[in-house]
Amino acid sequence: MLEKCQAVDEALERFFPASSGLEKTVVEAARYSLFAGGKRIRPILCLAAAEVVEGSANAVMPAACALEMVHTYSLIHDDLPVMDNDDFRRGRPTNHRVYGEAVAILAGDLLLTEAFGLLAAPSAFEAVPVPAERRLQAVAILARAAGVQGMIAGQIIDLESETREVDLTTVEYMHIRKTGALISASLEIGAVLSGASAEALEALSRYGRHVGLAFQITDDLLDVEGDPKVMGKSAGSDAAKNKKTYPALVGVALTKEIAQNHVERAIKALDGFGHQADPLRALARHLLVRKA
Repeated sequence: MLEKCQAVDEALERFFPASSGLEKTVVEAARYSLFAGGKRIRPILCLAAAEVVEGSANAVMPAACALEMVHTYSLIHDDLPVMDNDDFRRGRPTNHRVYGEAVAILAGDLLLTEAFGLLAAPSAFEAVPVPAERRLQAVAILARAAGVQGMIAGQIIDLESETREVDLTTVEYMHIRKTGALISASLEIGAVLSGASAEALEALSRYGRHVGLAFQITDDLLDVEGDPKVMGKSAGSDAAKNKKTYPALVGVALTKEIAQNHVERAIKALDGFGHQADPLRALARHLLVRKA
């Protein structure tokens, strides 16, 4: 993971614009969040999915970077005062605290737009050419995950749930879209760009759905039990904002059991793959012990 994280960082430096010209403030703001030391889970999943189906990690690297841009855009906007109103992200002041709300909104918009531009650009895939129809399919997958069938749906449900009571089914529906959609899309895009079979694509998508849920559920747990110094953000914010989470609805003990169940189901989805899928299996298991 560390090696892939470094490779992703190097590729992001190549693909994302430098801070120059009269527009440099907004580029600087976008880079502030993009290079704030994230775990790069989504791009790593994209690269790993490619390798599982015997594709090339280098071939899907532009898509991996596009996924991280979309993820970072969502964090900038989520942190805004009109959304979650957070002051710290990845151990640093949030984007709007440094650059102001207007620039933070534009920085998020820039990251989202650049992501789709990168995924669609033939020049980005010159090193290891990928057929246009595969890249077009990847664009559609990313749009679905980032839009009203994915992150946007999850975000609006999250916001509206702060002022009303919801059941566990609604919370799961929200998590599948707000967090799980982009995680699942990361695997699907890596597989699609690598020419995976329908069976392999379905298995990786199933793995992604369960890993996405496990990731968000353990994130809910960290907000209750985590160390802010290790996480790089405040703990206890979910309860303070009346967020509807698994621990809030069913308690910590049962939440841990649910997370364990999703991890087991994610690993089970990989039964049809050999040792190439071991990194994905290890990543799923890591979710149960992660501290940030």
